[in-house]
Amino acid sequence: MSPPEDAAGDVRMISSKELRAHASADDLWISISGDVYDVTAWLPHHPGGDLPLLTLAGQDATDAFAAYHPPSARPLLRRFFVGRLTDYTVSPFSADYRRLLAQLSSAGLFERVGPTPKVQLVGMAVLFCAALYCVLACASAWAHLLAGGLIGFIWIQSGWMGHDSGHHRITGHPLLDRVVQVLSGNCLTGLSIAWWKCNHNTHHIACNSLDHDPDLQHMPLFAVSAKLFHNMWSCFYKRTMAFDAVSKFLISYQHWTFYPVMCVARINLLAQSALFVLFQRKVPQRLLEIAGVAAFWIWYPMLVSCLPNWWERIAFVLSSFTITGIQHIQFCLNHFSSEVYVGPPKGNDWFEKQTAGTLDILCPPWMDWFHGGLQFQIEHHLFPRLPRCHLRMVAPFVRDLCKKHGLTYSAASFWDANVLTWKTLRAAALQARSTATGAAPKNLVWEAVNTHGEIDHLTRWNRVRFFVLTSDNLSFELKSELMLQLLSRPPNVLLPPSCIVPVRFLR
Repeated sequence: MSPPEDAAGDVRMISSKELRAHASADDLWISISGDVYDVTAWLPHHPGGDLPLLTLAGQDATDAFAAYHPPSARPLLRRFFVGRLTDYTVSPFSADYRRLLAQLSSAGLFERVGPTPKVQLVGMAVLFCAALYCVLACASAWAHLLAGGLIGFIWIQSGWMGHDSGHHRITGHPLLDRVVQVLSGNCLTGLSIAWWKCNHNTHHIACNSLDHDPDLQHMPLFAVSAKLFHNMWSCFYKRTMAFDAVSKFLISYQHWTFYPVMCVARINLLAQSALFVLFQRKVPQRLLEIAGVAAFWIWYPMLVSCLPNWWERIAFVLSSFTITGIQHIQFCLNHFSSEVYVGPPKGNDWFEKQTAGTLDILCPPWMDWFHGGLQFQIEHHLFPRLPRCHLRMVAPFVRDLCKKHGLTYSAASFWDANVLTWKTLRAAALQARSTATGAAPKNLVWEAVNTHGEIDHLTRWNRVRFFVLTSDNLSFELKSELMLQLLSRPPNVLLPPSCIVPVRFLR
């Protein structure tokens, strides 16, 4: 389809510099395939929310648009056309990515969802009936505990169902898809599908951007990078992620608190959903969203109240929350240990950013149901509309693309992914300790070097030098700087507090 022309019959030519000047909510331009569109008026009506457009404002959004929209959406852009880029180029990565995307679309894979959703729905119904039976027809406390675990497992599968339906059609009928979303999300789990879409769409566009991706913004409990220790502004939550004394203390031990917190992480999501549907300025079909969440807060407390005593009720709730915590851990494994950056994503490096910020989980095909498609998180981020039943087939093509262009394709077993995540949290925790004040520990290396005791100054000096040289948590530049400080003063001279080493000093 040819773009519209002005009265003189000429298409307006726009430079990338001029495009970047239109990058605000009041004046928002984007470029798709070299054509420039003014989507300012469309911003409040965009089905994916305003944040994805704001994140890509003033730059090329071709790959993001192609990943999230079917070909039928492209003709709708015509009414927003304002001109064409004079310096539009396509990187080799993007060219190959778009070629693969076109091949998958031509093969009809985006329309074939397979039997997975129907099998899931039947399985969830059977498990829910089993949980009801254990609570209402069994007197055993163990049966009641099992029922709580079944509810937690149902929440996991319901989460995969909501995730699938939020990304693509699973029934072939938009209205029926919407019913599945509300039932599997709002009613069954208490999590608003509207809240999830707002959060998740932004996460996909700004994958692993510390200030844009809400999936990495868990202050004051967790931080995956020391870059978060500077009171960073969250472009999603519109507030400062304060690194105060409380944050420093909690993050200093985050590698130990991570798994316990995941056992009750559902509480945070329930609270966010409730606040979103009640107080967010714009919520699509707000009354339906509220009704769905309210339905959860009716059936779940009623089911808990059917248990004979408070001990069993508490055990039931903890059991359901702990089991579903496995899913929360899975969410973290896919991104916590991957590469992070600060600032909005660049539209022309979509393929690189999505692969660098994501980790696949290696598993046999018979375990695919357990991971819900997130075991192929790289493929899912590159092709979010692709039904998960096709992700395993697409994975080899993505690996070949990464190999061709020298990009890292990260994949690890479930166990190794947990280890990588734990190490990432531990590294950030030790860095937090070295910069903490008040309630949190001070610089441990400085304290150790300047402590009077049985170890003489020479021994302390040599031990610090050893830890600087052998630490895996320090960059080459920081090691060099610290060694210069160490070598520039005699062993019997105390080191200043400014000598900061973000590793634990062990005697």
